[in-house]
Amino acid sequence: MSSAVDVVDLLVIGGGIAGGSCALRAADCGLDVLTVVKSADPRNTATEWAQGGIVAEGDEDPPELLVEDILEAGDHIGWPEAAEQLADMGPDLVMELLVDRLGVPFDREPNGDMAKGVEAAHSRSRILHVGDATGYAIQQKLTEALEAHEGIDVVSAHMAVDLITRSHHDPHPSRAYSPDRVLGAYILDEDTGEVKTVLARCTILATGGLGHIFLHTTNPPSATGDGVAMAFRAGLPIRNLEYVQFHPSAFFSAQGDRFLISEAVRGEGAWLLNSRGERFMERYAPDKLELAPRDELARAIHEEMAATGHPCVYLDLANHHREGLDIEGRFPQIHAFLRSRNLDLASDPIPVVPAAHYSCGGVLVDLDGKVPDVPGLYAVGEVSCTGLHGANRLASTSLLEGLVWGWKAGAACVQDVEAGASSELDPVYARIPPWDSAGCEDEVDPVLFQQDWNSIRSTMWNYAGIVRTQRRLKRACNDLGYLGHRIERFYRSTRLSRELLELRNGIVTARSVAEAARRNTVSRGCHYLRE
Repeated sequence: MSSAVDVVDLLVIGGGIAGGSCALRAADCGLDVLTVVKSADPRNTATEWAQGGIVAEGDEDPPELLVEDILEAGDHIGWPEAAEQLADMGPDLVMELLVDRLGVPFDREPNGDMAKGVEAAHSRSRILHVGDATGYAIQQKLTEALEAHEGIDVVSAHMAVDLITRSHHDPHPSRAYSPDRVLGAYILDEDTGEVKTVLARCTILATGGLGHIFLHTTNPPSATGDGVAMAFRAGLPIRNLEYVQFHPSAFFSAQGDRFLISEAVRGEGAWLLNSRGERFMERYAPDKLELAPRDELARAIHEEMAATGHPCVYLDLANHHREGLDIEGRFPQIHAFLRSRNLDLASDPIPVVPAAHYSCGGVLVDLDGKVPDVPGLYAVGEVSCTGLHGANRLASTSLLEGLVWGWKAGAACVQDVEAGASSELDPVYARIPPWDSAGCEDEVDPVLFQQDWNSIRSTMWNYAGIVRTQRRLKRACNDLGYLGHRIERFYRSTRLSRELLELRNGIVTARSVAEAARRNTVSRGCHYLRE
């Protein structure tokens, strides 16, 4: 990617497991693939931050059982066909791509079999893991494969500004009578400030999540809702944004440190205790206890914190774990982090709080990752809404969803490119104007950025967080609406940068989440309404 205008078969925006598997599948079939990631290090993705594991196949574990667990966790509003596709394709794809091809070093039992853990709301032990750094291990191997593939160009420190669509960017009058189509994206080179025009036969949104629109999150700093915001501005269908999952156990400190304490810690037997030392889940979920679905756990912790006036609860693995567990060996990353905070997972109860973790909604797609009625565009991974998760996500299904839909989208893109006549699009490509930065000359002011982000995150946490009311959501929509107009004016006069784009995307996505929550008056799953 060296010129101001590039034309490729496939543009992939994002380099995690969803975008990466898509790029590999398409490049294997001969497509010319450009993968852009906004971080300077292409391995710095949400996938890299995933700790717990990835769903595979357990003992006496037919696909129908996984489907049942997924739909149950999603409060039975998920799409059964999506759950069936995941259960049918996923375990084989894990073995073929992650184990056999990429060589991800999943943990094994002494006899050589894959070690399989159990996590919240799973009825079988079916989770493969690499200690407590599964996503890190997958991302290292995946990035190596992407960079080594002769058909893939991986470009870091490049951020998508907006999708290029025929309806928005083709100046020819015929656009009013033609179906809309995504033609690529404008891409910011973060080092030079140049905005490049990348035209593509197919474009993949694989930008990850939106956790950083909330005050507390387990997501990487890059999770600012970029894909949802670009889709919104392009007029694309977006669904289920109100269903934001809050992970029950992020490390708490008064200094503001947040670090995910994996679901797998509870899977190994840890108890949740309040400040009085009581195992409070006995009152909220007496059957499943600490292995209840995440939304139930997050609300229970929220209630205990409110009832006791204490800023956190405690996760106790030291005194409650399965016999023979090597705590440091099983959770090396968590153990090392806690030791740096003068805590020991093997001897101390760990202070935890809920934090925004995963968006169950996003850009609406079909079983191939295609966006309906918008040729040329796919969305995979957390930015998408496949219908798999319904109102709440089952633990350790996010990596598998990204893998399956990424692989399917890559294959579908090959079919699209092979079936399409390039000559039909070439005249349209020739008419697409370069990025216009006229009038955007003001320098970045870090104080303004920080204040606006503080307003977004506090508003979302307090009014559209774990427990919502219609009154709070109305306040959120009003406050964010005013802030959104102010940020858009700021955007149009300020020199383009990653920080500016993330702020613009963050406010658009925050407003979209709050509005979706306000419209949905049914309390269900992650979207918990109290009146």
